[in-house]
Amino acid sequence: MSGRFTNLPVIFRRELASYFATPVAYVFIVIFLIMAGAFTFYLGNFYEREIADLQSFFQFHPWLYLFLVPAIGMRLWAEERKSGTVELLLTLPVTATEAVLAKFLAAWIFVGLALALTFPIWLTVNVLGNPDNGVIVAGYLGSWLMAGGFLAISACISALTRNQVVAFIISVVVCFGFLLSGLPMVLDVFRGWLPQAVVDAVANLSFLGHFNSISRGVLDLRDLLYFALVIGFWLTANRILVEIKKAQ
Repeated sequence: MSGRFTNLPVIFRRELASYFATPVAYVFIVIFLIMAGAFTFYLGNFYEREIADLQSFFQFHPWLYLFLVPAIGMRLWAEERKSGTVELLLTLPVTATEAVLAKFLAAWIFVGLALALTFPIWLTVNVLGNPDNGVIVAGYLGSWLMAGGFLAISACISALTRNQVVAFIISVVVCFGFLLSGLPMVLDVFRGWLPQAVVDAVANLSFLGHFNSISRGVLDLRDLLYFALVIGFWLTANRILVEIKKAQ
């Protein structure tokens, strides 16, 4: 197994370093921190709630990721295909699996770094009250897992096109569908003409339901398995698309 992924660390370091070689990383981090703070304190009424928790912080993460994560994921393969460097990459002794995993992990770690830089709000809530820090840790874990799901979808869509704008738009639409799938207005469309088991399956695809459960401190194996399966499915699809493009 170790022989199969010999090149993964090399590609991972290359991809992670590429974010900080341009202003992209710094712009993303600044925008994420500003928007996360604005939503928490102004829309989430952090102080007005007078409750020592970070629910007003985590509740906006799905909507932040809906636009910011596809903005990171859209460049993973579309930029490589447009510049022609993907052909060079795949002619090297590197497997498609290594390339897909390395690109995804580098982007996921980068998003995790941006998320970790929100730690001042965690310190703030501990100064102002006595929160359940276990719940907050679970919230951060759920947020990072959800970001991984968005990123896996975006990376797969990016492999379909050379145009980053097209990749971004399609990724946002697909991610939006995963967010809304558990809401009543979506489920009502399927009720009445589909079996209840199918309706329940659609509801279980919702990012919101699984993330909200984890952010409340409930670490259910089913929620963790859901995000693992979503990431695994889209990364597998990504690898298949890369293999197809390689064969053409």
